[in-house]
Amino acid sequence: MVDIVAGMDPVGWGILAPGKIARKFVEDLALVPEARVAAVGSRRLESAQAFAQQYGGTPYGSYAELVADPAVDVVYVASPHAFHPEHVRLAVDAGKPVLCEKPVALNAAQAEEMFAHARERGVFVMEAMWTACHPLVRAMLERLASGECGRPLQVVADLGFAVDALPTSRMLDPALGAGALLDMGIYPLTLAHLVMGQPVEERAVATVAGGIDMDVAIATRYAGGGTAALTASMAAWTSRAASVATDLGRFDLPAEFHHPTEILWRPLGGRDGEAERLVPGVPVIGRGYGNEVVEVHRCLAAGLTESPVVPAAQTLAVMRQMDRIREQIGVRYPGDRVRA
Repeated sequence: MVDIVAGMDPVGWGILAPGKIARKFVEDLALVPEARVAAVGSRRLESAQAFAQQYGGTPYGSYAELVADPAVDVVYVASPHAFHPEHVRLAVDAGKPVLCEKPVALNAAQAEEMFAHARERGVFVMEAMWTACHPLVRAMLERLASGECGRPLQVVADLGFAVDALPTSRMLDPALGAGALLDMGIYPLTLAHLVMGQPVEERAVATVAGGIDMDVAIATRYAGGGTAALTASMAAWTSRAASVATDLGRFDLPAEFHHPTEILWRPLGGRDGEAERLVPGVPVIGRGYGNEVVEVHRCLAAGLTESPVVPAAQTLAVMRQMDRIREQIGVRYPGDRVRA
Protein backbone atom coordinates (compact mmCIF):
# COMPACT_ATOMS: atom_id res chain seq x y z
CA MET A 1 0.00 0.00 0.00
CA VAL A 2 1.12 3.57 -0.66
CA ASP A 3 3.05 4.99 2.30
CA ILE A 4 1.75 8.40 3.33
CA VAL A 5 3.50 10.27 6.12
CA ALA A 6 2.32 13.55 7.60
CA GLY A 7 4.55 16.45 6.64
CA MET A 8 5.52 15.07 3.23
CA ASP A 9 4.49 16.53 -0.13
CA PRO A 10 0.74 16.92 -0.75
CA VAL A 11 -1.10 13.64 -1.23
CA GLY A 12 -1.81 13.02 -4.90
CA TRP A 13 -5.44 12.11 -5.58
CA GLY A 14 -6.53 10.30 -8.72
CA ILE A 15 -10.12 11.04 -9.75
CA LEU A 16 -11.77 8.04 -11.39
CA ALA A 17 -14.77 9.25 -13.44
CA PRO A 18 -15.01 13.05 -13.74
CA GLY A 19 -18.74 13.51 -13.26
CA LYS A 20 -20.88 15.90 -11.22
CA ILE A 21 -20.04 14.42 -7.81
CA ALA A 22 -16.32 14.37 -8.64
CA ARG A 23 -16.42 18.08 -9.40
CA LYS A 24 -18.01 18.84 -6.04
CA PHE A 25 -15.47 16.61 -4.32
CA VAL A 26 -12.39 18.25 -5.84
CA GLU A 27 -13.69 21.73 -5.01
CA ASP A 28 -13.43 20.70 -1.33
CA LEU A 29 -10.20 18.81 -1.99
CA ALA A 30 -8.65 22.14 -3.04
CA LEU A 31 -9.34 23.46 0.48
CA VAL A 32 -7.14 20.77 2.06
CA PRO A 33 -3.51 22.01 1.93
CA GLU A 34 -2.14 18.47 2.17
CA ALA A 35 -4.02 17.32 -0.94
CA ARG A 36 -3.85 17.88 -4.69
CA VAL A 37 -5.41 16.46 -7.83
CA ALA A 38 -2.64 14.37 -9.41
CA ALA A 39 -4.62 12.80 -12.25
CA VAL A 40 -8.07 12.18 -13.63
CA GLY A 41 -9.26 9.19 -15.63
CA SER A 42 -12.29 8.80 -17.87
CA ARG A 43 -13.51 6.42 -20.54
CA ARG A 44 -13.22 9.40 -22.88
CA LEU A 45 -9.94 11.29 -22.96
CA GLU A 46 -11.78 14.48 -23.90
CA SER A 47 -13.75 14.38 -20.63
CA ALA A 48 -10.58 13.86 -18.60
CA GLN A 49 -8.86 16.71 -20.42
CA ALA A 50 -11.75 19.11 -19.76
CA PHE A 51 -11.73 18.17 -16.06
CA ALA A 52 -7.94 18.50 -15.79
CA GLN A 53 -8.00 21.89 -17.47
CA GLN A 54 -10.32 23.15 -14.73
CA TYR A 55 -9.01 21.30 -11.68
CA GLY A 56 -5.50 20.18 -12.56
CA GLY A 57 -3.85 16.78 -12.82
CA THR A 58 -2.78 14.56 -15.69
CA PRO A 59 -5.70 13.44 -17.89
CA TYR A 60 -6.05 9.80 -18.95
CA GLY A 61 -8.45 8.15 -21.37
CA SER A 62 -8.63 4.95 -19.30
CA TYR A 63 -8.95 4.00 -15.66
CA ALA A 64 -6.06 1.55 -15.93
CA GLU A 65 -3.70 4.39 -16.85
CA LEU A 66 -4.99 6.45 -13.95
CA VAL A 67 -4.31 3.85 -11.25
CA ALA A 68 -0.89 3.07 -12.76
CA ASP A 69 0.29 6.69 -12.46
CA PRO A 70 3.00 6.81 -9.71
CA ALA A 71 1.90 10.36 -8.85
CA VAL A 72 -1.47 8.99 -7.67
CA ASP A 73 -1.37 8.13 -3.97
CA VAL A 74 -5.13 7.65 -3.45
CA VAL A 75 -7.96 6.92 -5.88
CA TYR A 76 -11.37 8.53 -5.51
CA VAL A 77 -13.96 6.33 -7.26
CA ALA A 78 -16.88 8.43 -8.51
CA SER A 79 -18.32 6.19 -11.23
CA PRO A 80 -21.96 4.92 -11.13
CA HIS A 81 -22.80 2.45 -8.35
CA ALA A 82 -22.83 -0.61 -10.59
CA PHE A 83 -19.18 -0.10 -11.58
CA HIS A 84 -17.79 0.49 -8.08
CA PRO A 85 -16.69 -3.12 -7.41
CA GLU A 86 -14.79 -3.29 -10.71
CA HIS A 87 -13.12 0.08 -10.28
CA VAL A 88 -12.22 -0.42 -6.62
CA ARG A 89 -10.63 -3.77 -7.47
CA LEU A 90 -8.65 -2.09 -10.27
CA ALA A 91 -7.20 0.44 -7.82
CA VAL A 92 -6.63 -2.11 -5.05
CA ASP A 93 -4.76 -4.41 -7.45
CA ALA A 94 -2.53 -1.44 -8.29
CA GLY A 95 -1.84 -1.04 -4.57
CA LYS A 96 -3.69 2.28 -4.36
CA PRO A 97 -5.85 3.23 -1.35
CA VAL A 98 -9.45 3.99 -2.27
CA LEU A 99 -12.21 6.36 -1.24
CA CYS A 100 -15.33 5.01 -2.98
CA GLU A 101 -18.55 6.93 -3.42
CA LYS A 102 -21.67 5.59 -1.80
CA PRO A 103 -23.14 3.09 -2.13
CA VAL A 104 -19.96 1.09 -2.62
CA ALA A 105 -21.87 -1.57 -4.59
CA LEU A 106 -25.36 -2.61 -5.67
CA ASN A 107 -25.72 -5.18 -2.91
CA ALA A 108 -24.04 -6.48 0.22
CA ALA A 109 -22.49 -9.53 -1.44
CA GLN A 110 -20.57 -7.32 -3.86
CA ALA A 111 -19.49 -5.03 -1.02
CA GLU A 112 -18.34 -7.96 1.11
CA GLU A 113 -16.18 -9.25 -1.74
CA MET A 114 -14.75 -5.76 -2.24
CA PHE A 115 -13.66 -5.35 1.37
CA ALA A 116 -12.39 -8.93 1.60
CA HIS A 117 -10.21 -8.40 -1.48
CA ALA A 118 -8.83 -5.15 -0.03
CA ARG A 119 -8.02 -6.88 3.28
CA GLU A 120 -6.22 -9.69 1.47
CA ARG A 121 -4.11 -7.13 -0.36
CA GLY A 122 -3.61 -4.96 2.73
CA VAL A 123 -5.02 -1.91 0.93
CA PHE A 124 -7.13 0.83 2.50
CA VAL A 125 -10.74 1.17 1.25
CA MET A 126 -13.33 3.53 2.72
CA GLU A 127 -16.88 4.43 1.74
CA ALA A 128 -17.24 8.14 0.97
CA MET A 129 -19.94 8.64 3.60
CA TRP A 130 -19.39 12.32 4.31
CA THR A 131 -22.21 12.38 6.88
CA ALA A 132 -20.22 10.08 9.16
CA CYS A 133 -17.15 12.33 8.81
CA HIS A 134 -19.00 15.61 9.28
CA PRO A 135 -17.73 17.49 12.36
CA LEU A 136 -21.22 18.52 13.50
CA VAL A 137 -22.54 14.95 13.24
CA ARG A 138 -19.45 13.73 15.10
CA ALA A 139 -20.12 16.33 17.82
CA MET A 140 -23.71 15.09 18.19
CA LEU A 141 -22.58 11.46 18.40
CA GLU A 142 -20.02 12.37 21.07
CA ARG A 143 -22.72 14.09 23.14
CA LEU A 144 -24.93 11.02 22.84
CA ALA A 145 -22.07 8.69 23.76
CA SER A 146 -21.35 10.74 26.89
CA GLY A 147 -24.89 10.17 28.16
CA GLU A 148 -25.37 13.82 29.06
CA CYS A 149 -28.15 14.22 26.49
CA GLY A 150 -29.98 11.07 27.51
CA ARG A 151 -30.78 7.85 25.69
CA PRO A 152 -31.72 8.08 22.00
CA LEU A 153 -35.22 6.73 21.44
CA GLN A 154 -36.31 8.04 18.05
CA VAL A 155 -34.67 9.04 14.78
CA VAL A 156 -36.68 10.77 12.06
CA ALA A 157 -34.84 11.52 8.82
CA ASP A 158 -35.88 12.42 5.29
CA LEU A 159 -34.06 13.11 2.05
CA GLY A 160 -35.85 13.78 -1.19
CA PHE A 161 -35.25 15.62 -4.44
CA ALA A 162 -37.45 15.90 -7.51
CA VAL A 163 -35.03 14.35 -9.98
CA ASP A 164 -35.21 15.96 -13.41
CA ALA A 165 -33.29 13.56 -15.61
CA LEU A 166 -33.46 12.14 -19.11
CA PRO A 167 -34.79 8.57 -19.45
CA THR A 168 -31.24 7.49 -20.37
CA SER A 169 -29.76 8.95 -17.16
CA ARG A 170 -28.11 6.54 -14.72
CA MET A 171 -30.52 8.02 -12.12
CA LEU A 172 -33.33 6.15 -13.89
CA ASP A 173 -31.49 3.02 -15.06
CA PRO A 174 -32.11 -0.09 -12.90
CA ALA A 175 -28.99 -1.73 -14.35
CA LEU A 176 -26.93 1.06 -12.79
CA GLY A 177 -28.58 0.86 -9.37
CA ALA A 178 -31.12 3.65 -9.80
CA GLY A 179 -33.64 4.31 -7.07
CA ALA A 180 -34.43 6.54 -4.11
CA LEU A 181 -33.11 3.99 -1.61
CA LEU A 182 -29.54 3.73 -2.88
CA ASP A 183 -29.20 7.36 -3.96
CA MET A 184 -30.99 9.14 -1.08
CA GLY A 185 -32.20 6.57 1.45
CA ILE A 186 -28.66 5.54 2.32
CA TYR A 187 -28.30 8.81 4.25
CA PRO A 188 -31.29 8.41 6.61
CA LEU A 189 -30.31 4.77 7.09
CA THR A 190 -26.73 5.71 7.91
CA LEU A 191 -27.80 8.40 10.39
CA ALA A 192 -30.07 5.92 12.14
CA HIS A 193 -27.26 3.36 12.23
CA LEU A 194 -24.80 5.91 13.67
CA VAL A 195 -27.24 6.79 16.44
CA MET A 196 -29.09 3.53 17.13
CA GLY A 197 -26.98 0.71 15.72
CA GLN A 198 -28.46 -2.40 14.10
CA PRO A 199 -32.27 -2.69 13.93
CA VAL A 200 -34.05 -5.83 15.09
CA GLU A 201 -37.08 -5.16 12.88
CA GLU A 202 -37.75 -3.12 9.76
CA ARG A 203 -40.74 -2.58 7.50
CA ALA A 204 -40.65 -0.79 4.16
CA VAL A 205 -43.14 0.39 1.55
CA ALA A 206 -42.40 2.08 -1.74
CA THR A 207 -43.76 3.44 -4.98
CA VAL A 208 -42.02 1.49 -7.74
CA ALA A 209 -42.07 2.54 -11.39
CA GLY A 210 -39.97 1.21 -14.25
CA GLY A 211 -38.22 -1.21 -11.91
CA ILE A 212 -36.94 1.47 -9.52
CA ASP A 213 -38.21 2.85 -6.23
CA MET A 214 -39.28 6.49 -6.65
CA ASP A 215 -40.42 6.93 -3.03
CA VAL A 216 -39.63 4.73 -0.03
CA ALA A 217 -40.64 4.81 3.63
CA ILE A 218 -38.92 2.67 6.26
CA ALA A 219 -39.83 1.99 9.90
CA THR A 220 -37.26 0.33 12.15
CA ARG A 221 -37.13 -0.90 15.74
CA TYR A 222 -34.04 -1.39 17.91
CA ALA A 223 -33.19 -3.71 20.77
CA GLY A 224 -32.88 -0.82 23.21
CA GLY A 225 -36.50 0.18 22.58
CA GLY A 226 -35.91 2.96 20.07
CA THR A 227 -37.48 3.40 16.66
CA ALA A 228 -36.75 5.27 13.44
CA ALA A 229 -38.95 6.68 10.67
CA LEU A 230 -36.92 7.15 7.48
CA THR A 231 -38.03 8.39 4.06
CA ALA A 232 -36.45 9.07 0.68
CA SER A 233 -37.78 10.29 -2.64
CA MET A 234 -36.73 10.85 -6.23
CA ALA A 235 -40.09 12.38 -7.09
CA ALA A 236 -40.70 15.01 -4.40
CA TRP A 237 -38.86 18.01 -2.96
CA THR A 238 -39.08 16.99 0.69
CA SER A 239 -37.98 18.55 3.99
CA ARG A 240 -34.52 16.90 3.94
CA ALA A 241 -34.42 17.37 7.71
CA ALA A 242 -33.81 15.02 10.63
CA SER A 243 -34.19 14.82 14.37
CA VAL A 244 -32.79 12.59 17.11
CA ALA A 245 -35.03 12.49 20.18
CA THR A 246 -33.87 11.25 23.59
CA ASP A 247 -35.50 10.97 27.01
CA LEU A 248 -33.87 14.32 27.89
CA GLY A 249 -34.42 16.39 24.75
CA ARG A 250 -33.96 16.51 20.99
CA PHE A 251 -31.29 17.21 18.39
CA ASP A 252 -32.65 18.99 15.33
CA LEU A 253 -30.79 18.75 12.03
CA PRO A 254 -32.37 21.26 9.60
CA ALA A 255 -32.57 20.84 5.83
CA GLU A 256 -29.62 19.09 4.21
CA PHE A 257 -29.19 17.06 7.39
CA HIS A 258 -26.71 14.79 5.62
CA HIS A 259 -24.20 17.67 5.56
CA PRO A 260 -25.68 20.05 8.13
CA THR A 261 -24.79 23.71 8.58
CA GLU A 262 -26.03 23.51 12.17
CA ILE A 263 -27.36 21.05 14.73
CA LEU A 264 -29.52 22.30 17.59
CA TRP A 265 -29.94 20.65 20.99
CA ARG A 266 -33.30 21.39 22.62
CA PRO A 267 -33.47 20.16 26.24
CA LEU A 268 -36.68 18.67 27.61
CA GLY A 269 -38.58 21.27 29.61
CA GLY A 270 -36.61 24.16 28.16
CA ARG A 271 -38.18 27.51 27.38
CA ASP A 272 -39.89 27.97 24.01
CA GLY A 273 -37.24 28.58 21.38
CA GLU A 274 -34.41 27.61 23.69
CA ALA A 275 -31.73 25.77 21.76
CA GLU A 276 -27.99 25.17 21.94
CA ARG A 277 -26.02 25.20 18.70
CA LEU A 278 -23.47 22.41 18.69
CA VAL A 279 -19.87 23.45 18.19
CA PRO A 280 -17.78 21.07 16.05
CA GLY A 281 -14.44 19.93 17.36
CA VAL A 282 -12.78 20.75 14.03
CA PRO A 283 -13.85 23.05 11.18
CA VAL A 284 -16.17 21.88 8.43
CA ILE A 285 -14.10 21.89 5.23
CA GLY A 286 -16.13 23.27 2.34
CA ARG A 287 -19.41 21.41 2.02
CA GLY A 288 -17.99 18.55 4.09
CA TYR A 289 -16.22 16.47 1.45
CA GLY A 290 -12.94 17.92 2.69
CA ASN A 291 -13.43 16.19 6.04
CA GLU A 292 -13.55 12.83 4.22
CA VAL A 293 -10.21 13.72 2.64
CA VAL A 294 -8.69 14.55 6.02
CA GLU A 295 -9.97 11.26 7.47
CA VAL A 296 -8.37 9.29 4.63
CA HIS A 297 -5.06 11.13 5.13
CA ARG A 298 -5.21 10.49 8.88
CA CYS A 299 -5.80 6.77 8.41
CA LEU A 300 -3.04 6.37 5.83
CA ALA A 301 -0.54 8.32 7.92
CA ALA A 302 -1.34 5.95 10.80
CA GLY A 303 -0.88 2.89 8.58
CA LEU A 304 -4.53 1.83 8.85
CA THR A 305 -6.29 -0.23 6.19
CA GLU A 306 -9.72 0.76 7.48
CA SER A 307 -11.25 3.92 8.92
CA PRO A 308 -12.61 3.73 12.47
CA VAL A 309 -14.98 6.60 11.57
CA VAL A 310 -16.39 4.84 8.47
CA PRO A 311 -15.51 1.18 9.13
CA ALA A 312 -16.31 -1.58 6.69
CA ALA A 313 -18.68 -3.15 9.24
CA GLN A 314 -20.82 0.00 9.22
CA THR A 315 -20.90 0.18 5.43
CA LEU A 316 -21.80 -3.50 5.17
CA ALA A 317 -24.51 -3.26 7.84
CA VAL A 318 -26.29 -0.53 5.87
CA MET A 319 -25.79 -2.42 2.59
CA ARG A 320 -27.40 -5.53 4.10
CA GLN A 321 -30.26 -3.41 5.38
CA MET A 322 -30.83 -1.97 1.92
CA ASP A 323 -30.83 -5.50 0.50
CA ARG A 324 -33.58 -6.49 2.96
CA ILE A 325 -35.59 -3.37 2.16
CA ARG A 326 -35.31 -3.96 -1.58
CA GLU A 327 -36.55 -7.50 -1.06
CA GLN A 328 -39.62 -6.13 0.73
CA ILE A 329 -40.41 -3.52 -1.92
CA GLY A 330 -39.63 -5.76 -4.89
CA VAL A 331 -36.66 -3.98 -6.45
CA ARG A 332 -33.87 -6.12 -7.89
CA TYR A 333 -30.54 -5.28 -9.50
CA PRO A 334 -28.16 -7.28 -11.69
CA GLY A 335 -25.98 -9.48 -9.52
CA ASP A 336 -28.50 -9.86 -6.68
CA ARG A 337 -28.45 -13.30 -5.16
CA VAL A 338 -31.78 -15.10 -5.23
CA ARG A 339 -32.74 -16.51 -1.82
CA ALA A 340 -33.74 -20.16 -1.74
